[in-house]
Amino acid sequence: MAKLVWDQTSEKLYETGVEKGVLYPQSSAGTYPKGVAWNGLSKVSESPSGAEATAVYANNRKYLNMISAEEFGGTIEAYTYPDEWMDCDGSKEVAPGVYLGQQNRKPFGFCYRTILGNDTDLNDYGYKLHIVYNALAAPSSKEYSTVNDSPEAMTLSWEFKTTPVEVEGSKPTATIVIDSTKTDADKLATLEAILYGSTSEDARLPLPEEVIAILGGTATPSVLLNTHGTSVDEGSDVTLTATTVPASQTVTWSTSDGDTATVANGVVSGVAAGNAIITAAITVDGVTYTDTCTVVVKAV
Repeated sequence: MAKLVWDQTSEKLYETGVEKGVLYPQSSAGTYPKGVAWNGLSKVSESPSGAEATAVYANNRKYLNMISAEEFGGTIEAYTYPDEWMDCDGSKEVAPGVYLGQQNRKPFGFCYRTILGNDTDLNDYGYKLHIVYNALAAPSSKEYSTVNDSPEAMTLSWEFKTTPVEVEGSKPTATIVIDSTKTDADKLATLEAILYGSTSEDARLPLPEEVIAILGGTATPSVLLNTHGTSVDEGSDVTLTATTVPASQTVTWSTSDGDTATVANGVVSGVAAGNAIITAAITVDGVTYTDTCTVVVKAV
């Protein structure tokens, strides 16, 4: 038993700031294979909605509350944006520096950090890592004004909505928040090396099950190829990438019987005209999990 005490030293916490924004355009396979730094990010507003109670009555009294589905969306504000954002904002480059508006908008994921502070460490106490999946930006207004004696940089703003992605053992979600003060530092560093990239690997956004596996939770093992229906010319090589859960597992590669191609470390070579069926697999606790894709080889 302990008596409650308020406002103890080092327990006066606060959250502030936004930093290290990364944009991850979504691939046709629903993955996020390459991220780019979002410079000039100035504000992210999260705007959850839904989860509203509707009263149900029976026997002349309130029987229960039924809760509506919850939605996640928000607003991104920045002074600039990476070139890859153009596809997400409904623009299409038809010639160098020439863009058509009102085009299809590409889904995206993104992440950013907010600062956690307290009364002793101030802004060095820690941070929260925010991850958002399957977002779609809506058209937004822009205001252009004359330069005057009180100059201001134009702030760009986009609203976004999300569609939740599947999470084994939990309800679908479009957002994950990770508290650095409560998460294993080495595991978090492993995750951030994936999110921010390294000298040997592009930055990418892992799906929720991989994030859970990296940070020590439980997740159903799986392997996912991010390239399906790839088309290549006869005689050329093609590189496939496999995302695994758990990420520490070694991926084995193979071709189906009768295919005239070989594969090692995800590089398919010796391809002849026809279809090469490529399988990637991991084995966890004696159980093998696989994913298969077709490489379409065109005669030249």
